Amino acid sequence: MRPPADRRPRFTPAQRLAHRATAALMLTCLATAACLYLPPLAQLVGRRRPVAAVHEWSGLLLPAPLLLALATRAMRRDAARLGRFTAADRTWLRTVRRRSGPRPAGKFNAGQKLYAQWTLGTMLVMLGTGLLMWFTGLAPAVWRTGATFVHDWFAFAVAAVVVGHLWMAHRDPEARRGMRTGAVDRGWAEREHPQWAEPD
Repeated sequence: MRPPADRRPRFTPAQRLAHRATAALMLTCLATAACLYLPPLAQLVGRRRPVAAVHEWSGLLLPAPLLLALATRAMRRDAARLGRFTAADRTWLRTVRRRSGPRPAGKFNAGQKLYAQWTLGTMLVMLGTGLLMWFTGLAPAVWRTGATFVHDWFAFAVAAVVVGHLWMAHRDPEARRGMRTGAVDRGWAEREHPQWAEPD
């Protein structure tokens, strides 16, 4: 079913489901990590082994929604957009830094592209270091110690970036509506993403 004339299609059902599933798994990883790492929460939860199991399996499953969504043409097209920086993206970053001037953007602005690339890279780092910590026979003890250090500090960084992502989403109800319904107001699209091409 096509959206009304004043709405522009933005995300397919598969993309929205992948976003929700990834968000649920990421928040589960962060919540269980907090319960494992912070003594007051660890005492409150009590049963460490089940919490650790939920954390490990949530982390292991974290790439699955994205990988499944990449079976769709729309997701592959958007992944290509998110992975490519253009002159407009450099202009967008400069105007954000100066807090003045027009902000040219295609379907995704430079900030969204940076967030997507950070998320993908972090997911790979966390998965790799997590596997080294989980399967103790995979590597020497010194590697596992390094993996634990990297995993812990990346977890703090991930938590900070996720809070920033949630704050930016909170400030833009139309972007949230696009992720919830799949379509956005055409006026918003023209204002926030003026170079966004019409869907194929």
